[in-house]
Amino acid sequence: MARRHRTTARALVGGALLALGMSPLPAGAAPVEAQSPRQSAQLRADGQNSLVMVLDSSGSMKEADGSGSTRIASARKAVGTVVDALPDGYPTGLRVYGADKPKGFDDTRLARPVEPLDRAAIKQAVADVTPKGDTPIGLSLRRAAADLPEPAKGSLGRRTILLISDGEDTCGAPRPCAVAEQLGGNGVDLRIDTIGFQVRGKARDELECIAEAGHGSYYDAPDAEALARQLQRASRLSADGYRFKGEQIKGGSRASDAAAVAPGQYVDTIGPGETRWYAAELDAKSTADMAVTAVPQPGVKVAYGDGIELKLTSSNEYTSSCGSANARFAQDEGAMTLTTAVSRVPSAEGGQFCDERGRYLLSLHRSSTSGSDPARWPVELRYGTERPLKKGMVPAQSSTEYGKAGKDAVPPTGTPRNVTGGTGFNDARRLDRGIWRDRLLPAQTRFYKVHVGWGQQLRYSADFANEPTVANAGGASSFVDTAVFAPGRSPVTPGGEFTAQKPYNGEPMSVEHGTVPVSWTNRWESVQAAVPVRSAGDYYIAVSLGPEASKIAKNAAIGVVLRVDVVGDERDGPHHRAPVLHDSEEEKGEDAAHGDSAAPAGAGWSGAVIAAVAGGAAVVSVAVLLLVRRRRGPVDPMTRGGA
Repeated sequence: MARRHRTTARALVGGALLALGMSPLPAGAAPVEAQSPRQSAQLRADGQNSLVMVLDSSGSMKEADGSGSTRIASARKAVGTVVDALPDGYPTGLRVYGADKPKGFDDTRLARPVEPLDRAAIKQAVADVTPKGDTPIGLSLRRAAADLPEPAKGSLGRRTILLISDGEDTCGAPRPCAVAEQLGGNGVDLRIDTIGFQVRGKARDELECIAEAGHGSYYDAPDAEALARQLQRASRLSADGYRFKGEQIKGGSRASDAAAVAPGQYVDTIGPGETRWYAAELDAKSTADMAVTAVPQPGVKVAYGDGIELKLTSSNEYTSSCGSANARFAQDEGAMTLTTAVSRVPSAEGGQFCDERGRYLLSLHRSSTSGSDPARWPVELRYGTERPLKKGMVPAQSSTEYGKAGKDAVPPTGTPRNVTGGTGFNDARRLDRGIWRDRLLPAQTRFYKVHVGWGQQLRYSADFANEPTVANAGGASSFVDTAVFAPGRSPVTPGGEFTAQKPYNGEPMSVEHGTVPVSWTNRWESVQAAVPVRSAGDYYIAVSLGPEASKIAKNAAIGVVLRVDVVGDERDGPHHRAPVLHDSEEEKGEDAAHGDSAAPAGAGWSGAVIAAVAGGAAVVSVAVLLLVRRRRGPVDPMTRGGA
């Protein structure tokens, strides 16, 4: 998700959020609203993601770790916590080194193959380890890469090596950093993360070098508690990698070689400084949305101005620029998911150069600063079209004001329900109006989708409560960020109404966002916050937590509460004086069944505390006045048409 400049946190209403706290979910506990194991397993099978942990079992792991235990005992406990927290069926393996003989530069073996997660077997394999020998890190990394299954042909998987070590390589050859660079290759499908357990000096330098060369992240673990925390973060980022969807394609290196695309979804890759070209045939009346999501390895080194740029041009007799957009990190903590889009919207009067039927060119460029991670980024290209209104249909007037859904709107109150957000647009978690609780890892973005009908507005906040911080956090700071995307994945700007990005240091804060009412004629407005809000359908919410939060938070993941509202009555079409859709009795009953009281006991913050945040019982009565109509079936935004 593209970030903008950070802004100074403004005071929260009454300071009430200071009183909030969030207890972590028990390890391995599935949130109530999470996807079913069958759904999750299918998504993982499609993505071909996998993980192999490489555990240091050399002689030094017998030493005390300062907590009254040994390093290997703390590692056993940490690995047990990790496998309990991983999703059912996630392909996971374990390799150990230094565990079989007092001396031996070839002492590395696969203790558990990479296969659907067997928690008991991995725990037993770690329990059977007795630290003995040397530290052949380079050889172990090379073997670990071979342990990971290759992604199925035609799929884009993310494979992760997670190295846990308490010291540097003692064997000399092969050199670990050189091996990591060789294995990391173009960085599209393999990532090497490292965790330094009570390391300093040369050992830490080496582990940082391995992570950087392997397009991964280094996590410092000065004690046993930190080891468990950092292991969970790294392993969950592997399991929760972006789920791509689309036909594999290779964009042209020049405009003359542009790859032809039709409405649909595609997956490509792009390197630093590279430009990819695509071509589409557009008619003279339909709107075309072309969105690109770039997915770097989370948290890898980037610069403030790194990002992607899109340009759409006509290629008729007179070449015309028909739109441009960009998404930049606007921070240097580490890479995050980026999305931007351009649209060809036929003008209201017609006769403009970009209204013409013909071949249009889309260029995708990646800007990268010297010193940034050189990996190629997978990109997902979505091309959707929207048919014009039926002949004779008069569209409703445009809506460019936020009105009662603006910055002073009262959010829903009550008890939150647990939910697990999606990894991207393709598995975004559907939400209704209400209060939802999720957890975010540092360097992670969660995605949700909410149906917003004609004449309705999306309005939400993402609230972060007090989080315990690590003792040595010092002056570390990070950020939280949220964004809204229209059905065609075009970003919706906050329009100066909302504060969607803020610094994060573990203290209570809230970010918020929303839309103006959905209206067909918003497409011809000059107000940028209104232009994308021109189609009924699923609007996407993305919430991100910066990579540097790993140096701040004591819990592996950080709690966030989403207060989601859909304001206004849904109309049955985009036309002038369209009637309001009425709920059936069955739908009303369903609304009641999904009310705030549906949360399990002890699942989250109390209703009393939530009411305090919103300003008390009087505010609750106001929130009830924000009427929301249940949605109709979802509309496919690739083929949206007039009513």
